[in-house]
Amino acid sequence: MITYIEKPHEKEKILGILNPLVKDWFFNNFKEFSLPQLYGIMDVHNRNNILITAPTGGTKTLTATLSIINELVTLAENDILENRVYCVYINPLKSLSRDIEVNLKKPLDEIKKTARQQGKKIDINIMSRTGDSTSSEKAKMLNKTPHILITTPESLSILLTTSKFKEKLQDVRYVIIDEIHALAENKRGTHLAVSLERLQRINKEEITRIGLSASIAPLDKIAEFLVGDKRKCKIADVRFNKKMDLRVLSPVPDLINVTSKTLYDSLYKLIHNMIQEHKTTLIFTNTRSATERVVHNLKELYPKFYTENIGAHHGSLAKELRQGLEDRLRNGELKVVVSSTSLELGIDIGFIDLVICLGSPKSIARTLQRFGRSGHKLHDTVKGRIIVMDRDDLVECSVMMKNIIERKIDKIHIPENALDVLAQHIYGIAISEVMNIKDMFDMIKKSYPYRNLSYKDFSEIIDYLTGKHITLEDRHIYAKIWHDEETGMIGKKGKMSRIIYMTNTGTIPDEAMINVKVGEQSLGFIDETFLERLKKNDVFVLGGSRYLFKFARGQTAQVSATSDLPPTVPSWFSETLPLSFDLALEIQRFRKLMKQKFENKKSKEEILSFIDEYLYVDNLGKNAIYEYFYQQHKYLGLIPNENELVIEYLNDGFQKYVIFHSLYGRRVNDVMSRVVAYAIGRLQHHDVEISINDNGFYVSGRDKKIQALQAFSKIKSKELREIAKNAIENTEILKRRFRHCATRALMILRNYKGRTKRVGRQQVSSMILMNAVKRISNDFPILKEARREVLEDLMDIENTTKVLNEIEEGKIKIKEVHTQIPSPFAFNIITQGRMDMLKMEDKIEFLKRMHEMILQKINK
Repeated sequence: MITYIEKPHEKEKILGILNPLVKDWFFNNFKEFSLPQLYGIMDVHNRNNILITAPTGGTKTLTATLSIINELVTLAENDILENRVYCVYINPLKSLSRDIEVNLKKPLDEIKKTARQQGKKIDINIMSRTGDSTSSEKAKMLNKTPHILITTPESLSILLTTSKFKEKLQDVRYVIIDEIHALAENKRGTHLAVSLERLQRINKEEITRIGLSASIAPLDKIAEFLVGDKRKCKIADVRFNKKMDLRVLSPVPDLINVTSKTLYDSLYKLIHNMIQEHKTTLIFTNTRSATERVVHNLKELYPKFYTENIGAHHGSLAKELRQGLEDRLRNGELKVVVSSTSLELGIDIGFIDLVICLGSPKSIARTLQRFGRSGHKLHDTVKGRIIVMDRDDLVECSVMMKNIIERKIDKIHIPENALDVLAQHIYGIAISEVMNIKDMFDMIKKSYPYRNLSYKDFSEIIDYLTGKHITLEDRHIYAKIWHDEETGMIGKKGKMSRIIYMTNTGTIPDEAMINVKVGEQSLGFIDETFLERLKKNDVFVLGGSRYLFKFARGQTAQVSATSDLPPTVPSWFSETLPLSFDLALEIQRFRKLMKQKFENKKSKEEILSFIDEYLYVDNLGKNAIYEYFYQQHKYLGLIPNENELVIEYLNDGFQKYVIFHSLYGRRVNDVMSRVVAYAIGRLQHHDVEISINDNGFYVSGRDKKIQALQAFSKIKSKELREIAKNAIENTEILKRRFRHCATRALMILRNYKGRTKRVGRQQVSSMILMNAVKRISNDFPILKEARREVLEDLMDIENTTKVLNEIEEGKIKIKEVHTQIPSPFAFNIITQGRMDMLKMEDKIEFLKRMHEMILQKINK
């Protein structure tokens, strides 16, 4: 049962439970308890499960740990503190573990010092154990066990399989999960949820679970994820309003009638001026390449200002470089740091007084997380700026800012019934103990992601692990566990099982670069996540030339050169973040309100006044939004919105395009575009090109008239999953995701007998293996999981089904229109692929030219 804490606890009650040593330390460092502390400390003390959500810098860590430190100090004072783990502190990043250890040791060192002055001995150990921990550090933990163990989900699952350290985990009282939102939305969280049930199984008493998160929704679902099925949990929703100074900025008065040089110079002048007006600035881009480019350009344009005081931070950097940059940032040695997504989570990076986002962060929660890196202290002002570079970004970010100020948060997606993670855990459990199959099933179902797990799926994983599919032995896949069907007991098989598990556990797949070739000639490299998105006959740009994708084998992509076909996939596509479905719907609602204003023939002044009241934009932004919508309405007579899906048939004299104005975010459009293309293929017996972004997608071809609406109307919500399953069946995306799933399920071993299998070999193995499992069953559990992962986690079939339902119910009407010039709302949808062929100045000229053609049509 989930309940919300309605009011904070009284200060006197908290004071009444605190050990004098802890109390003295606290009030020597802080004047008062913060609001999160008033809500959370007593419930942790009373051993209640609790989810605490508060702004970044809202004292969540101390809220979670103060009662625990208090308990440990009291035990140590009375000389009854045992050499075992009392609290497991789990966080998503190894770098965060280092931070938390430092931040928790500081209060303990000060408490120890005070205790010594009073003739008392307080010896409380805090240590972190991650993939970076050395063998000697791990060995020390057996003798001098950390009372608070800081770790990651992967390291926890390994600890549960080690016979010696497992004993130290048999009386754990507390588990803290930091940045729970960053884990819940992917398979690392799924993995952790089962590990928590395994940890609970070896403990006699119920472990108190504490979840910490900044902005997150839906809170009740996250609380259920934290505690598992049918357990109680309290929610402390302390998203109090920190002072916020937020703005959406445009570098130029007009984003469309501008030269590339003016836009470029104005952008960097704006960034430079803001950096110089502040002590330390953190800039977020949406791609790693943009991160490096911004650092390079600032150094080139303003060499006197940026030398050793600027740095780039992203996941591709070596650990030493990243940590060095973080230390310099903490020490106030850097004026500006540019990051992709790597500094979003709560690493302590010292004082930041301004955060700049270049382009839309694509979700409300992510924007809040980024902005929260400024004004990190409790009473500081959060200062954030989003710089927009086109009109779609301007509308998107203005609506997003409205949602932030009005405290609306987009919902996260929690993966369910991941069969690859299930296989990995069953193997881990069998290594740890001999266990009854029914007890195992019941334990796994207590975790939130597996609460709806069917016994059929569970049994199929058991069949795979026990080696029932003999033909898999031809692929060197042997039985990993034994199952006595009479007694129902399950145990491990093989002497090397523990080593195999410990060297192959985890959910993060290996990634590598793909060699692009024409025959045997190598042309260059693309990212594997980019390859995933390619379909046969897709056209992309590499080194300034266009290539048609044919097929991939292992880590090689075979292509042929083409000069006349326009690119269908932009080179940066795999790096961009998808727009959240909830934010997309908010933009659609704004579009509907604007449509009504124009249809009701409101004056320009009235509409500008409405924009001013509804959104939080300056005069330049307000006017740009008005002009954008005015031109769309005047040219097309239609503004796509939450109740109208516009299909625009464009014939530019060279190619025929059918543009779906489906502003639902890229994850929904990925499903929709593939099923539409699949249906057209079945209906007209020829393939079409597709290209997608957050605001819609197009299908195109040169020859035949594309019967898009006829094909679309054949796709029913009840049949969508089956059609989508067929549409992805022979795609690169399924092949690559099958490799990921097969590796997680330990069908493919990354490490064996001290040897590491390269990603290329893993991929070749997985393709052969995929054919082998299809011969056993087209619904072999790991293949079934790969399809589920693509459709549910990577794409968004659930919300696509909702959209189709609303079309079938008549809530969303379909409107068709024919054009010879793309409508203003279609500019970015139609041009994103071909933009790779144009230099920056040509891109801007291209958009300007199309805009002028629209204005000529409107003003006729």
